[in-house]
Amino acid sequence: MAYRTNANLSLKLQMWRAWLVLGGLVLLFLILIGRSAYLMGFKEEFLREQGEARYFRKLTLAANRGMITDRNGEPLAISTPVQSVWASPADMPELTSQQLNSLAKALGMKPEEVKKKLANKKRDFVFLKRQMSPEAATRVIGLAIPGVSKQTEYRRYYPAGEVMAHVIGFTDIDNKGQEGFELTRESMLAGKPGSRHVIRDRRGYIVEDVTSIEKPRDGQTLTLSIDRKIQYLAFRELKNAVDTHKAKGGGIVVLDARTGEVLALANYPSFNPNNRGRYDPAARRNRAITDLYEPGSTMKPISIAAALESGKFKSSTVISTNNGTLTIGPATIRDTHSYGPLTLGGIVQKSSNVGTAKVALDLPREYLWNFYDSVGIGEAPRSGFPGEASGRLRPWKTWRPIEQATMSYGYGLSVSLLQMAKTYQVFATDGEIRPVTFQKQVAPLPGTHVMSAETAQEVRAMLETVTQPGGTALRAQVVGYRVGGKTGTAKKLQGGAYTDKTYVASFVGIAPISNPRLIVAVMIDEPNAGSYYGGTVAAPAFSNVVAGSLRMLGVPPDAPLNNILLPDPNEPEVKEET
Repeated sequence: MAYRTNANLSLKLQMWRAWLVLGGLVLLFLILIGRSAYLMGFKEEFLREQGEARYFRKLTLAANRGMITDRNGEPLAISTPVQSVWASPADMPELTSQQLNSLAKALGMKPEEVKKKLANKKRDFVFLKRQMSPEAATRVIGLAIPGVSKQTEYRRYYPAGEVMAHVIGFTDIDNKGQEGFELTRESMLAGKPGSRHVIRDRRGYIVEDVTSIEKPRDGQTLTLSIDRKIQYLAFRELKNAVDTHKAKGGGIVVLDARTGEVLALANYPSFNPNNRGRYDPAARRNRAITDLYEPGSTMKPISIAAALESGKFKSSTVISTNNGTLTIGPATIRDTHSYGPLTLGGIVQKSSNVGTAKVALDLPREYLWNFYDSVGIGEAPRSGFPGEASGRLRPWKTWRPIEQATMSYGYGLSVSLLQMAKTYQVFATDGEIRPVTFQKQVAPLPGTHVMSAETAQEVRAMLETVTQPGGTALRAQVVGYRVGGKTGTAKKLQGGAYTDKTYVASFVGIAPISNPRLIVAVMIDEPNAGSYYGGTVAAPAFSNVVAGSLRMLGVPPDAPLNNILLPDPNEPEVKEET
């Protein structure tokens, strides 16, 4: 009886456990059904995205960046196809030591570097090495390591190297413009990348395309106004001048006087844009466009033109320069020589500070400011180049007499070299200022008349005397051509005061004088090899660039081949400061 009771009790306990287990299983089953219904009803989009993330890939097809050429179609920046190797760590099995070493060797990397790149297994994409040669990338893919693929990219190449570096600029490793016209014309050059949607298997191989391939749209070709041959010539002569005179640096600008096109613009020191790994920040400065300096005596022809245009002076007007000094309050202005009475033309030829100051002081401040402003002083050249400096021209109401005097010969205001080249257009184009441009023009852009043709021609004649005996720029003469221009030798500010130890030597000139075709501006910063005058440091570079450029352009000579006029050996050299 006791045994039967125990058996019934045990059976009841077993039935209770069975029902408990069954109830638990039913509950779990209901939870799973509810969860499935919830995910299918409310999380369908999320689930689809998660599923596609495991097999669906969108590949970017790089667009070929547009070419940059000079005015004659010569390439200045081109894109060459290269291969980049990438991997999907999420799709890759754990690599064996042999696979890792083989992959690292083919990539030209250390195994530790490769292992570090592949460490994060949650990543779907990581570059192993970019911009490899097609042969090297093929060797990597030949290892047949799952999850490792290659894609075509483009690497920028600059045939002219350091010669064109400051104009063209460069791109980064993603082929995006960083400086120069690579930056400012980014949208035009970059094009539009395409895309390809594919399905990959678990080993990382492409199984099929999901949609049609969207082809990339290549960038457009940019044609600059630069003449590659003239650019090489200008860079060579600038480099020679900087090296010869042990200068800190320099810049040169060559303009087409008829159209305002920039035929050459160079700076030194420069850099090689093909070598992205070593860029000296100082060498990357575009001195001709972004750096400001006080123009010194190259400002004098502009002040003399203002005097002629006012009607108060004529070319034959005689100005007494006394004994070469002029005292204004506590300050004294000096010439390097005592010239006595000078005509306006003589003031330009001898580069008289005293004569220029006396003329400027006889003109109203507001009139002088308006004239400087009309020829572009204090205003950016608006050439379309990034980072243009506008220079400095203070409001006329703040001018004191000494400041009005010193500004007339290039102190107390600042310009860029491109600004000075543009300003001298008025003398080459009979009084017209035209826009300066780096893009090739079919016809000259419309300009603005800022002075009479008579005034421009008179000043142009004065500029020619500067390069003849008695002037400050005999070294600017060119065999077979009449040329003219103005030297500048300006002291630099150091610690708030002008010093006799550092100078900016410059020359801005026009050629040929009879029918101007070129405007060339040269600036040498801190020459340190004895001579520092614009006529001995900058003028020879002008002469060599003009001689070669006019022949390249086929400009006929306007003077006999024996036109070089040497000074009387018994006469002292005409020097200037400013």
